[in-house]
Amino acid sequence: MSADLVTIISFVVLFALMLLRVPIGMAMGLVGVSGFAYLTGGGPALKIVGHTTMRTVTDWNFAVIPLFLLMGAFATTSGMSRELFRGANAFLGHLRGGLGIATIAACGGFAAICGSSVATAATFSKVAYPEMRRYGYPQSFATGVIAAGGTLGIMIPPSTVFAVYGLITEQDVGKLFIAGIIPGILAVFMYMATITIISMVKPQFLPAGQRSDWAERRAALRDIWATLLLFVFVIGGIYGGLFTATEAAGMGAGGAFIIGVARGRLSLTDIKRSLLETTRTTAAVFTILIGALLFGYFLTITQTPQKLTMFLTDLGIGRYGVLMLIMLMYLLLGCLMDALAMIILTIPIIFPVIKALGFDPIWFGVLIVMTVELGLIHPPVGMNIFVIKSVVDDVKISTIFYGVLPFIVTDLIRLVILIAFPILALWLPSHM
Repeated sequence: MSADLVTIISFVVLFALMLLRVPIGMAMGLVGVSGFAYLTGGGPALKIVGHTTMRTVTDWNFAVIPLFLLMGAFATTSGMSRELFRGANAFLGHLRGGLGIATIAACGGFAAICGSSVATAATFSKVAYPEMRRYGYPQSFATGVIAAGGTLGIMIPPSTVFAVYGLITEQDVGKLFIAGIIPGILAVFMYMATITIISMVKPQFLPAGQRSDWAERRAALRDIWATLLLFVFVIGGIYGGLFTATEAAGMGAGGAFIIGVARGRLSLTDIKRSLLETTRTTAAVFTILIGALLFGYFLTITQTPQKLTMFLTDLGIGRYGVLMLIMLMYLLLGCLMDALAMIILTIPIIFPVIKALGFDPIWFGVLIVMTVELGLIHPPVGMNIFVIKSVVDDVKISTIFYGVLPFIVTDLIRLVILIAFPILALWLPSHM
């Protein structure tokens, strides 16, 4: 068989394995090694398995992933999410729809120390949902706000998805983190604006909460100092050139641990639970990474990225036309797989196309993360939707999807804005 036919068969087998619910990392590794062995022989294929596995788990740069995951685990366990919600609610909860706006603000703050959309959605399903329901907010709106706010976990740095994109494409992870700040802030304000518009169109739909006095507001501000300190320490260190991204991850994990212990929020049991949770998540991420690298070796010898680049650039639709095709592909893939798997599977193939078209790789990284973020909430899969359903038993999946529709429209508008104005992602990194 020709290399092209082997490639087509391999992709068919890969998606078949995914439909059979074989873990994505295992599926990519199996197909990649099998295809590589067919084209080059069993000996070289076995060698790349050992070499790739050892190189990945011992590479110092890859340590950024487990360390930021550990920082997020310590922050979650020590209750920073509840403090953020109380703080935002103290200032915004008295507005019509204010609990929803406060939830978005708290999700944005928590994303700045967590880096995981799934963790953000799960956490605020426990923190914010009961409060919104207590004030009579409809289930669809309450869960829709949490699902949308959860997506901020991978947009606002530090972000695991940004880190993986940077490692795969050999881009500066620190610059990617900084590039996500303004688009992340834009996402927060656009979500808040969406809630405000809904409250204006349907004033009876979103009741106002209780107004807090200034003593309560000052107390709430005092509670969020730990989150602000941690974010400024980590991201400020990267922006100021004090740390590399990996060093910042280590400092962030250490900082979250020290703050949690000093405030009496991390018991020995909590520490063990955080370490175990981080180990499990890291093992899953590294399995996907190793599988993707093995699959990438196979794609390299079949010259699939180069052939795809030639095909797309020869279509005659211009570079922004090609970009629109790529964005559409990601939106469709968002119906089938989770964010990290999408990035790891497709970026080795798509990135050469982006370089050939002359797009900035940092800007494209932000654009892809934003598109992947949309995949977390749009039907029929929407990872955040199922996470919320697992926490809130009394709500239907269809109800959550209905509630998230206005935020999907908001995300699409934000994508257009970022494509039209790349400076939103590139201004801060250009000053590093």
